[in-house]
Amino acid sequence: MGEADHIQEIPFLEFPGDDLDLEQESEEWKGLRSKVREACETYGCFGLVCDAIPAKLRQEMFMVMKTLFDLPEETKKKHSSTKPYHSYQGKCPIVPLLESFGIDDAPQPQAAQAFTNLLWPEGNPAFCGALISMATKMLELNFIVLKLILESLGMEKYYNSQKENSASVFRLMKYTVPPSNDSAIGLVTHTDKNILTILCQNEVQGLEVLSKEGNWIRLNFCKDSFIVIIGDLLKAWTNGRLHAVRHRVVMNGDKDRYSCGMFVLPGDTVTIEVPEELVDNDHPLRYRPFTYSDYMSFFTSNICDDALEVYAGVRS
Repeated sequence: MGEADHIQEIPFLEFPGDDLDLEQESEEWKGLRSKVREACETYGCFGLVCDAIPAKLRQEMFMVMKTLFDLPEETKKKHSSTKPYHSYQGKCPIVPLLESFGIDDAPQPQAAQAFTNLLWPEGNPAFCGALISMATKMLELNFIVLKLILESLGMEKYYNSQKENSASVFRLMKYTVPPSNDSAIGLVTHTDKNILTILCQNEVQGLEVLSKEGNWIRLNFCKDSFIVIIGDLLKAWTNGRLHAVRHRVVMNGDKDRYSCGMFVLPGDTVTIEVPEELVDNDHPLRYRPFTYSDYMSFFTSNICDDALEVYAGVRS
């Protein structure tokens, strides 16, 4: 398996302050807004240093994730869902190093408690508490980034409806050490099929993104940072102004990689439709209206690299 073409940093932006309540008319907010848009257009992702999600909480999250993935296989398989990528997944021949769980609405105490009780009938307050706290903070950060993006496009009037019509899935992932000293694929190349993703990982690197020039870039997470990734649905809604970056995970070394991701997505019946303000002579309509559930049904039946273009692209 080939190595990344480049080891370099994508833009790493700093969220000022030690809480998420940044004054939205401040110079710091306006400066961050323009940098976020540039990164989303150029790279489709960026790093975000954010002290508002404490290092202690992140450490707790990864500690309890280890107890989760150390459970017996038959226990982990109790978590199932009819939705793609929401069940427990493991021992897949295509990605044998990856195990993952998708938890719907994890910031909601009842959802987090139900997931915890399913796997630990006797209860596990440490796991449940860390899950709720981390998922809540990451979802809040996700919406702040979405607001920055929409404002940068002059589309802030759509923020409330985007937020109100959204759902979330919190994914917990473990990548085991490859069986040999060689590098191995932990997660195959893909674009995220949702609106916006925020990832947090332990100290083990492995995430790579494909530049517009066709080069693989191995990302080095800064300490205490997160990675923001534009999904297919935000690319479609913005009429292609933002870039949905292809990415993968490549494992090497002798330590397991743990990561958690907050994925914001629309409700199943919400229509993804380009606003008329984003269509003009320089930006003709690129995507027809579609629903998230129909897109996911198409993708899971026709897995391909250019699913968005094939399914929703407007033919010239």
